[in-house]
Amino acid sequence: MEHVLRKTYYSKAKVSKFLAGLVTHGTLGGDDPKGFWKTTEFLHLQRAGNSQREFLAIFEQALRTKTGLSLADCGSGQPQRFFYLDDALFSGGRIKSDLTRWIEEEAPQEAEVIVAVIGIHEQGHYFAKKDLAAAIKEAGKKIKIRWGKAIDIEDRIFNVDTSDVLRPTGPGGDEAVAAYVANLGKAQTWRSPGRQGSRKLFSGERGRELLEQEFLKAGVRIRACSPYLNDYQRPLGNTVMRTTGFGTMLVTWRNCPNNAPLVLWAGNPWYPLFPRKTN
Repeated sequence: MEHVLRKTYYSKAKVSKFLAGLVTHGTLGGDDPKGFWKTTEFLHLQRAGNSQREFLAIFEQALRTKTGLSLADCGSGQPQRFFYLDDALFSGGRIKSDLTRWIEEEAPQEAEVIVAVIGIHEQGHYFAKKDLAAAIKEAGKKIKIRWGKAIDIEDRIFNVDTSDVLRPTGPGGDEAVAAYVANLGKAQTWRSPGRQGSRKLFSGERGRELLEQEFLKAGVRIRACSPYLNDYQRPLGNTVMRTTGFGTMLVTWRNCPNNAPLVLWAGNPWYPLFPRKTN
């Protein structure tokens, strides 16, 4: 697990470095970052949680240092470029709902939106792009969405063998796990061992399989003893899909997503490595 977290744990310092890099990134401001950001409006769309507010505060520090601008100095008049910042895209639900509401209610007829996050999970990204394109078409507007990230994570079902998330090779020999999988009522797509994802997050097959099996077994036991978990909070992480779980190992200093294995964040009576703050 230590090997994975060295690549997927984002400390405040690591996040700050990524956000500072965005301020002067060549594909954004080019040779005139101050002019670019001065004509860009920062979106504050989240109705629950503090991740967007906290990330914008870090971004503003870098913006002041490199351009002398504050967020309040940006986007005056009638801007046509907008910036949406958050921690990560997992299933994509929050980003979709935030931007869909904005597209329908507040967005101008023509606009460019830059979505910047630490990590993008490919399956959620696919559905987010598809649904946002439909929302733009339904609203009759011309809105282009650009995506920026520090890391992209493969989790699409058709690439299960080269995934970058926890995808067990089978239920193993644990009776409780076998019972949980049977109760899902759906055939599972298990990973064939021996291949790595492009990110090479795992040290090797042996370590990966051990991590997946032990987290799966522990997650089933946590579900059995915790009165606070709903049906979608699977052993390997929250998902509406009838699987063993979402499986991400992406964690930031400020919180652990519920899409990560229960072992990492589930509370009483379990003692997690990354206690989760809820909205």
